[in-house]
Amino acid sequence: MKIGISATGPSIDDGVDQRFGRCPYYIIVDNETNDVKSIENPNVSQPSGAGISSAQLMANEGVKVILTGNCGPKAYQVFDAAGIEVITGVSGSVREAIEKYKAGKLKSQGMADDYK
Repeated sequence: MKIGISATGPSIDDGVDQRFGRCPYYIIVDNETNDVKSIENPNVSQPSGAGISSAQLMANEGVKVILTGNCGPKAYQVFDAAGIEVITGVSGSVREAIEKYKAGKLKSQGMADDYK
């Protein structure tokens, strides 16, 4: 299963970015093979729709879970339609976030932050 994380840099030792759609990088980790892929966010400078485009990018990459600080309602709708679990409120390094997720310490909030 692939896990997507919004990141401040291209390494798993970089921090989890609190912005989903406008983070500088996405780190994708395959939970089964431990393969790591870093993607520079092509949507970071879009005047609007960065969250939607970024959510579609994650869906196209085959991600099943997103770990991020915050996720807006439009990106969340894309994730919901694609059957991708969204976990917000994540902080620390990407490596720590992955370890917490694997240990069952991170849980889905069930809806986008802006809907709460």
